[in-house]
Amino acid sequence: MMLWPIQYYILYDFIEDTNDGLGSLYCITVRTGTKAEPGNSFRPGSAADAALSQSICFERSQSMTLFAAARLPREILFGKGQRHALPAIASRYGRRAFICTDERLAGMSEFTEILAGLEAARVDTLVYDRTLPEVPRDSVGACIAEAKSFKPDMVIGVGGGSCLDMAKCAALLLSHGGKLQDYYGEFKVPGSLPLIAVPTTAGTGSEVTPVAVISDPERTLKVGISSPHLIAAVALCDPDLTATCPPSLTAIAGADALTHAIEAFTAAKRGADADLPQQHVFIGKSALTDHFALLAIRLLGRSLEAAYHDGANENARADVMMGALAAGCAFGTAGTAAAHAVQYPVGALTHTPHGLGVATMLPYVMSYNLSAATEEIAELGGALGVPRQDRDADQLADATIKEVARLFKAIGITRTLADLGLPEDKIDWTAEQALGIDRLIKNNPRPFDLAAMRRLVRAAYDGDMAAAAIVRDGARVK
Repeated sequence: MMLWPIQYYILYDFIEDTNDGLGSLYCITVRTGTKAEPGNSFRPGSAADAALSQSICFERSQSMTLFAAARLPREILFGKGQRHALPAIASRYGRRAFICTDERLAGMSEFTEILAGLEAARVDTLVYDRTLPEVPRDSVGACIAEAKSFKPDMVIGVGGGSCLDMAKCAALLLSHGGKLQDYYGEFKVPGSLPLIAVPTTAGTGSEVTPVAVISDPERTLKVGISSPHLIAAVALCDPDLTATCPPSLTAIAGADALTHAIEAFTAAKRGADADLPQQHVFIGKSALTDHFALLAIRLLGRSLEAAYHDGANENARADVMMGALAAGCAFGTAGTAAAHAVQYPVGALTHTPHGLGVATMLPYVMSYNLSAATEEIAELGGALGVPRQDRDADQLADATIKEVARLFKAIGITRTLADLGLPEDKIDWTAEQALGIDRLIKNNPRPFDLAAMRRLVRAAYDGDMAAAAIVRDGARVK
């Protein structure tokens, strides 16, 4: 029997009225399962699926309102062989598709099959196969110059995060023209051509996020364009497309995804103001982003190491890709925090992969945040598979940070900023630059001043996890 993509459904259940003047208890559950064939009713998944079902209960007081927000593609398809649905999907959006990919992928048999399928569906294609890592700003102009006369109905991104970000930029400029710089920041995109995202790596989550990251030669740090209009219309995720990823890329991309999920789950709670989602793209943790984050942590915790050691393990590959997808669904609304803030200047100086930088920082940032997010870190430890035993929340949170560090060491993630290549005389500069990235710093659950950021960067440089949790007077702040 052929199984169709994994389906997700959400149950929002009234549990009981407490009758104590405090309000009511509610429970949200996200479960997984499969469809036997189109049109048939949903059936529960396997025992493994059941293990991934999640419930978080909320006690709603008279003065509290449950808040949730999520911005996602219109359609998400995930599963082995789902890439073969692309011709049918594309034909719903028009007859002319501009495809952004890179030179390596353009030479693969899977890409040739994709083009043949689109041709059979009578969708004309124009391929741009010169996407570069980190999407240099001026390369977008060269890409657009080739596509304008083609007048596409849609843009298809096939590849890793850079290919998908290039596709987002192409869709934007083909729709509205101007310079890419005109759209830097938040909510400056009025709309764009439909985008179909087909990821071939499992890490960035760009297939479901509202941001494109650009390298601008006039700026020291990378810059982002953030808008709900950059979210793909369709995210088409086939784990078979990740099968050729080498171990190093599997590790770095997967560690990036786990960092996304953990930073989204431990992000600051920014409140339930109705203006917040209208003024900011990334708005902190909420009930829905927590579910996606925990799902990602469960999947990556159980399978990232296995996928790293055995790339032919299809189940592990599927878990890691689904984990990256779920992490993107989480941080695409919740945002990320200090690990990403530090990576921006570190990456600019060391020219090391983004995922490697954020993963190097993550255990130190978790240690710094421990005093402000003990319960959240302890809870995500359960999702990672850390045994609770007789531990209290503090002990479980400490064990969780150690497990993250252990996992990253097992897949070859750099342990310190010194090992990453950061010059020691750039520690203060790195701290100053990181502190200036306000959208990330204000999302961190524990506040920063310059002295605290300097201590964090120094701790990550020295490999001193305990020092990362210290603020002043040699004590951890509770």
